[in-house]
Amino acid sequence: MEFRRLGNSGLSISEIAYGNWLTHGSQVEEDAARACVRAALDVGITTFDTADVYAQTKAESVLGRALSGQRREGLEIFTKVYFPTGDGPNDRGLGRKHIIESCNASLTRLQTDYVDLYQAHRFDPTVPMEETMSAFADLVRQGKALYIGVSEWTAEQLTRGAELARELSVPLISNQPEYSMLWRVIESQVVPASEREGIGQIVFSPIAQGVLTGKYLPGEQPPAGSRATDEGGGSSMISRWMRDDVLGAVQRLKPIASDLGLSTAQLAVAWVLQNPNVSAAIIGASRPEQVADNAAASGVELGEDVLDRIDDVLGELVTGDPRRTRSH
Repeated sequence: MEFRRLGNSGLSISEIAYGNWLTHGSQVEEDAARACVRAALDVGITTFDTADVYAQTKAESVLGRALSGQRREGLEIFTKVYFPTGDGPNDRGLGRKHIIESCNASLTRLQTDYVDLYQAHRFDPTVPMEETMSAFADLVRQGKALYIGVSEWTAEQLTRGAELARELSVPLISNQPEYSMLWRVIESQVVPASEREGIGQIVFSPIAQGVLTGKYLPGEQPPAGSRATDEGGGSSMISRWMRDDVLGAVQRLKPIASDLGLSTAQLAVAWVLQNPNVSAAIIGASRPEQVADNAAASGVELGEDVLDRIDDVLGELVTGDPRRTRSH
């Protein structure tokens, strides 16, 4: 496993991170979730990403139990705040009350005294950014969060957030966007702004929720038990990627991967890691063998000729419009 610094900070993280969105506490039983976490540890993954809203807070609890007994100093545990975790008007957003209370609740569920990275899960246009960053600063000074990050913020939001962070002496070091061969909306604006501000990307869905594994074939029904057949986890994927033109193009990526001795999924994960502003790619898994397969992309270098071949195959199927950033 290779390691990278997160942004311009002194925090080193595994370039393959393990995330439990759509799995722990919902799609995957706890025994299977624990097995996947053990598999992640076995291949050298030290960075684990979750959020309070995943599986209605259950995902954090599952991860906390799965990591119980591990040397805390040898792990980097990330979580997030923004989406509703209750029915009250203050059980959501990036106001001070919700941030402070959510952090305390996350620490309890994760069975830890601090998180290495606490992230704003989206941008909140209803709350002054000064209030949000001030609350994050207090958590840092209390030792409950070592670093601060955000998720799916636009270039303008990142620039303003970084300015406030410097004023408050808060280490704002990361953004967590969706990024894959098919979804490149961060490249034109978010990445340049992040490079200027010393912010690194921790990207999710590098295999486009499983589409870039190549297991879905054009003109055929998805395999039984696959994510595309799950009503909760597969709905967004079906609407965006489960089209014959996309699935056919993915099949044409297989020879490129094969020439390099890689699976198509490994090629997809390695592709996002070629971007120097990417600090880590988050992988999810429902089976331990998926963790090992995806983690093998660590350290793989793709030449310019390979990147050009990939671009030729995907062509106009790539989405690069920065307005598609899901800022809130």
